[in-house]
Amino acid sequence: MRSEKAIQADIVKHLRASGAWVFKVHGSALQQAGVPDLVGCLPDGKMFGLEVKRPGKKLTAIQAHIIEQIKAAGGIAGRVESVADVEALCVLTTG
Repeated sequence: MRSEKAIQADIVKHLRASGAWVFKVHGSALQQAGVPDLVGCLPDGKMFGLEVKRPGKKLTAIQAHIIEQIKAAGGIAGRVESVADVEALCVLTTG
């Protein structure tokens, strides 16, 4: 099974190739708990927050809560485990 880090790297590469701005969040004690792994902005101006998980891994309660807050504010957010999941969630196209 691929590592979460490898999955994230594929997703970041794909998002950037699609023209999105993306930032990898590195959690720390100084940061709000539950912030998604990847945050950014799609070429159409829509904000996104993506929590990257390996297959079978679940969101924590705080991660699920933050994802719902992002959606309520008009952003795109969700749990993803592949580039295909990102494509489905964000409706991206490349080149």
